Amino acid sequence: MSNAVQKKRIAIFGSTGSIGTQALEVIRANLDLFEAEILTAQTNDELLIQQALEFNPNAVVIGDETKYQKVKEALSATDTKVFSGEAALEEVADFDSYDMMLAGIVGFAGLKPTLKAVAKGKAVGLANKETLVVAGDIVMQKAMQNRAPVIPVDSEHSAIFQCLVGEGRNKIEKIILTASGGPFLGKKPNFLVNVKRDHALQHPNWTMGAKISIDSATLMNKGLEMIEAKWLFNLQPEQIQVVVHPQSIVHSMVQFEDGSIKAQMGLPDMKLPIQYAMAFPQRIKNNFPRLEFKKFPSLSFEEPDVKTFRNLALATQALFKAGNMPCILNAANEIAVWAFLRNRIGFLDITAVVEQAMEKVHFIEKPTLEEYFETDGEARNFAASLIKM
Repeated sequence: MSNAVQKKRIAIFGSTGSIGTQALEVIRANLDLFEAEILTAQTNDELLIQQALEFNPNAVVIGDETKYQKVKEALSATDTKVFSGEAALEEVADFDSYDMMLAGIVGFAGLKPTLKAVAKGKAVGLANKETLVVAGDIVMQKAMQNRAPVIPVDSEHSAIFQCLVGEGRNKIEKIILTASGGPFLGKKPNFLVNVKRDHALQHPNWTMGAKISIDSATLMNKGLEMIEAKWLFNLQPEQIQVVVHPQSIVHSMVQFEDGSIKAQMGLPDMKLPIQYAMAFPQRIKNNFPRLEFKKFPSLSFEEPDVKTFRNLALATQALFKAGNMPCILNAANEIAVWAFLRNRIGFLDITAVVEQAMEKVHFIEKPTLEEYFETDGEARNFAASLIKM
């Protein structure tokens, strides 16, 4: 008998993005524990090829079908199977050959492969918030039925998850999600009206992809996280609170019914929650920089300014209204952020687009999965028509 530890085979969906590349750094540092089994990318064929040559996965998917030939030729001397197109994402998510999916695809596009993974009872390291924002009830129900562990990778939800380990039977009174406040903390609408994309992409504490950076600047990110937390931790909307914490050292907190609060802290580094999810239930050694309190002599907390950053108010509204409202909020926001990143609309227009979609798109109280897909399409079309795309 060999006493080698069975390596955990990781399927990284969205391997060329911010989460995916950092997950591969974790794998690279722990080749005795993990291997990359599946890698997928939407358009970045160059990086996908490079990753595949280094990590030798069983399969890769390039979403953009026009790049299939190029990837196939580049990997022709390897054993890696090459697939392309949207349907291929679901196809490889259905493979038996991996132990855990790291769901790092941005936006609504991450929903279908994630549903496939939980239907198979696979562990999912969830870095895609939109999946639970859009169809949290269905995803979590499927995960329960198939005993598929869903381990959050978002730093805030990872923090809450870590605070709950060992507290299984204890009731949560509320959770407190911390927000950095983004690059425009303390600013007023007369300033925000002139904000351009490059300014909005500069986050003070975290390095992230473009979409999530804009969502952080508008505070929509925190709104999506509230909705995600409701499903992940089975909470009522009134049990979820947001507090602005500009230093981003306390990643989130849980208050139990005795009033005691647990917090998870550390330097802002996404590799930590990624590594935690991948190695769970073990914690593994690393050489990431450590938090030194003398460098942070004071940690501060304040109420979010929802009058200025109205996206947070809209998301809270969607959280309480439930049904397909979070799906509408998310779809309109994805289109609005896309337009803002291309300088088609202004910073404050993002909120206006979302608000109008929430007023106009058909509300459904208990949607089926099919209706979620229809709502997503309808809200996107509506938002696009406002932007005159």
